[in-house]
Amino acid sequence: MTNRIDVDGAKVAYRVDGTGPGMMLLHGTGGNSETNFSQLVGGLSKSRTVIRPDYSGSGETYDNGSPLTVATLASQTVAAAEQAGATPFDLVGYSLGGSVAIYIAAEYSHFVRSVTLLSAFATSEDSRQKLQWGLWRDLIRTDRRAMARLLLIQGFSPDFLAGMDDPAVTRIVDEIVITNNWDGMARQVELDLKLDVRDQARRIAKPALVIGCTHDYMVPPAHSRSLADLIPNARYLEIATGHLSTIEKPDQVVRSVLDFVNGDLGPSGLCL
Repeated sequence: MTNRIDVDGAKVAYRVDGTGPGMMLLHGTGGNSETNFSQLVGGLSKSRTVIRPDYSGSGETYDNGSPLTVATLASQTVAAAEQAGATPFDLVGYSLGGSVAIYIAAEYSHFVRSVTLLSAFATSEDSRQKLQWGLWRDLIRTDRRAMARLLLIQGFSPDFLAGMDDPAVTRIVDEIVITNNWDGMARQVELDLKLDVRDQARRIAKPALVIGCTHDYMVPPAHSRSLADLIPNARYLEIATGHLSTIEKPDQVVRSVLDFVNGDLGPSGLCL
């Protein structure tokens, strides 16, 4: 069931699953609460009330199409959690959602119990990231099928993608081309190009876990390691998967998140 709340003129959609303490899942660029997290919900909602908002540019959320800021996406997320009665919450941010989670953990800390950052980045200032987001922006404008193919190449680990047969790859590319919110993704890419939440990362005072992905070609694990160094007392964990870890190895992601929030995570630096 989709719930809605008006936040500064945006009609923000969100889903609620399960019972127990609140857990907020924040999706990545071009994704939404279903495409990024549908394979995690079953495992997480057994012991948690899982809130999955679609922020502006994604899913069933609608707004006026203006440029996005991290602050805007954070306010939408917090409003959804408050309406759902799921505060305080454990916060899980994936990719761009990780940047939003960092902002929330610093600026809305009274709502946050813990923060888990999966394939997250605090800034896009390095030349490789700028080149990547710029290429995404250009392909969204000019060749969306090429963009869909690039998403698979960058998103999955080599072995996982090589294990798909040609019809499966074609089917996924077709689905991305047809169903993706391209205008919304373009707005989120523009945000990726300029965001910087390093100051907020340094001010996080909640338990924090940063998860890097060994075969991540969208947000290489060096970004995760740098992010873990910025956050006081953050723990670092690495999973042997690509950027689309919630699809490629959802059970490991669920286990890592629950082990952390339940206080059972093993040694920092463990590679799964």
